[in-house]
Amino acid sequence: MANLELITNDYLPLRDVVYQTLRNAILKGDLKPGERLMEMKLASKLGVSRTPIREAIRLLEKDGLAITIPRHGAMVAKMTEKDMDDVYEVRHALDCLTIKYVCGNMSPEQIAELRYAAKVFEKAIADGDDDKIQQKDAEFHMVIYQATGNTRLASIMAEISEQLSRYRWAYILHTGSIEALVKEHKAIVDAIEHGDYDECMAALNNHLENQKKLIKDVIKSGN
Repeated sequence: MANLELITNDYLPLRDVVYQTLRNAILKGDLKPGERLMEMKLASKLGVSRTPIREAIRLLEKDGLAITIPRHGAMVAKMTEKDMDDVYEVRHALDCLTIKYVCGNMSPEQIAELRYAAKVFEKAIADGDDDKIQQKDAEFHMVIYQATGNTRLASIMAEISEQLSRYRWAYILHTGSIEALVKEHKAIVDAIEHGDYDECMAALNNHLENQKKLIKDVIKSGN
């Protein structure tokens, strides 16, 4: 088992602190797919009781990051192509709806905000900060979702983004050309500003398909 260190946060209940710690370890691959999540051992490593560990595991199961098998206990869920395809299929459908809202309809101020988000993401890559890369990538897309003005859609996409976190991390940690995302983000921004729906969809599809291809390679390799 990886050397885990509790991510402290005075403003969160202990259960949530433990949850964030385990979730972070799973997303980064410190806790491997199929690895058992033994309450007693985790409690000892993190210096907490078994109760917050048990509660955190339930939250991880809700995220699809852990599973519990009767008589065997909890373990880190494996990444599968089927699960990835399911999540990306939902994202693609909602992205199509998003594009209908924003293509050619974002104000100059919103476009400027989106370009700024793209620049911040680019800086995270230049700094080599994997945590920031993952965070700023998600934030770039959230600017687009929020620009729809549809709060329900933005809320659903925020939840989908959380479910995509594991695959986003797989892409970031295993691709040798993370800089390609910078060009893909720029193409998306340009297409939205141009107001060409076909151009928007082509930029979006290219962005998603490139990610899916590499993530599938990661899954097949067992990493």
